Amino acid sequence: MNHTIVVYTAPGCPDCAAVKSWLERHGFAYTEKDVSRPGVADEAKERYGVRVAPITVIDDRFFYGTFDRQRGQLAAALDITD
Repeated sequence: MNHTIVVYTAPGCPDCAAVKSWLERHGFAYTEKDVSRPGVADEAKERYGVRVAPITVIDDRFFYGTFDRQRGQLAAALDITD
């Protein structure tokens, strides 16, 4: 199944890098949005209620927090075993 995936990231964020690496390792393409760019953090806050990176959006669901916190939720949303 094809998924629309967006990852809100921040420069130097190790959890952001871990989310992106994990998605790539499992063959998922994603769009990256940098919250340090003008308006992006406000967009994240308006859409998802948080401005902390990483925020991972898969189709109509979103997840935030550390990579360790997100990993199980991402695997379930993408129907993969990790």
